[in-house]
Amino acid sequence: MSQTPTGAAHRSLNGTTSRFASLRPLFSGLLPLFILAHFGHHVAGAMLSPLMPMIKDDLRLTYTEAGLLTAAFSVTGGLAQLPAGWLADRVGNRLMVLIAISGVAAGGVLVGLSHSYLGMLVFLVLTALLAGGYHPASASAISSFVPPERRGRAMGLHLIGGTGSMLLVPLIAAPIAVAWSWHTPYIVLTIPVIALGFVLYFLLGRQAKIAAAHPAPTAANMAGPAKINWRVLAPFLALSVGTTMVTQSVAGYYSMYAVDHLGIAKGTAAVLMSITPAVGFVAAPFTGGLADRFGSVTMLTIASLLAAPMVFSLNLVSNLGGLAAVLALGGLVNMLMAPAAEAFLLTNVPERRRATVMGFYFFAGSGLAGLLTLAVGRVIDQPGLGFAYAFGAAAILQVAIAIVCAVVLRRAVVKGRRQAA
Repeated sequence: MSQTPTGAAHRSLNGTTSRFASLRPLFSGLLPLFILAHFGHHVAGAMLSPLMPMIKDDLRLTYTEAGLLTAAFSVTGGLAQLPAGWLADRVGNRLMVLIAISGVAAGGVLVGLSHSYLGMLVFLVLTALLAGGYHPASASAISSFVPPERRGRAMGLHLIGGTGSMLLVPLIAAPIAVAWSWHTPYIVLTIPVIALGFVLYFLLGRQAKIAAAHPAPTAANMAGPAKINWRVLAPFLALSVGTTMVTQSVAGYYSMYAVDHLGIAKGTAAVLMSITPAVGFVAAPFTGGLADRFGSVTMLTIASLLAAPMVFSLNLVSNLGGLAAVLALGGLVNMLMAPAAEAFLLTNVPERRRATVMGFYFFAGSGLAGLLTLAVGRVIDQPGLGFAYAFGAAAILQVAIAIVCAVVLRRAVVKGRRQAA
């Protein structure tokens, strides 16, 4: 018998209501506070790439020197996450979040006050050191109150804070920098974040007391496995970190490529840098849900295979519209990968070691990306090579990473399932 329109509408309404109901537990506890914290954490870093053409001209830098600023920030931030993750497992996540928000904002103010290349380099390193604790501490904390079957979506929602910062901050900073100088947005936009860190510190403390007084029922497997299965985790880390390394090293030159190769105005180029996080802002919760439904390994494999043509296609664009399309694809690749990778690691690592392992994960992705960013700058500076050669080589490297690591990972997963059966 055919279904009546009323019945179909009722089933559709019930399905929609069910989907919203599944999101309600994620917004009823600490997660909204961590989304806000994530936004504040990235304010200082979100300005570096969009404003780099102005910084480069003001300080009269080569591409290698400009790349060194980005690399120093990335490598130091990555290295800092190793001890910060270990420390978060011992002193608590709340304190690390405070340092990583207010401390980073204070460092951003110092960057804005610097008027020399050396001074800016030193203050970027200091800012990155203070930033190290946020991601391992927040990821570990979120995993403690979100069950495994919802972690992909939870991490996707958490990413809204970071992508929202990457989206909105360049849009605000670009016109301020054009009207005054690149120094001004670093000072004006980071000072309020210092206060935000302390506000969140007290809110998280109060929320934790409420949660302790009214504990919610938790899944039996919230604590994760007893030990780490390195046969699966090692190739998973290699695939996720390798893809992040390639895509982020190239992304460090997007704005300079737009200005110096495509002839786009500096202010317009700075605004263009909001396209990638804009896609992430919209896509993150959905791609996190896809990871929960189809598996993190599947989503990470798809992202790694899309990354190579995304990087290579930079050589095919000739105008603003083409670059905008590539930046949008980059946002999709990032969001297919990030929540899937974080959810997988949090679910396959014992609770007592999560911040430590997440610290290594963020260190490897950020630190190695910073080193490769510097190498990409060296290639661009070489006569006869430039952007085209650098982007082509990066795409080839990504193909190798995707094929080798995905094959090894799939074999390890299949073998593990057979042994479990």
